[in-house]
Amino acid sequence: MTDKLFVDVTFDERRGYVARSPELRAPVVALSLGGLHRQIESAMMPDEVVVMLNLDRAARLERDRRRLTGQRRPGFAGTSA
Repeated sequence: MTDKLFVDVTFDERRGYVARSPELRAPVVALSLGGLHRQIESAMMPDEVVVMLNLDRAARLERDRRRLTGQRRPGFAGTSA
């Protein structure tokens, strides 16, 4: 049986999406929710756990803004945007 891992996610304009959970050794940071989900799964052995992201208000607003505009947020180092 697989367990569910609930991870709290917020959005920081300087770093991107930040996930925190007692099961994670350190906060996980990614520029997208998909990337965040993949990083957490790889750290937690994906066969053993189903990752559930709990987005706070800042993370929900950023996700919705990206969905509506269809564009990436400019200004992150290392991106082409």
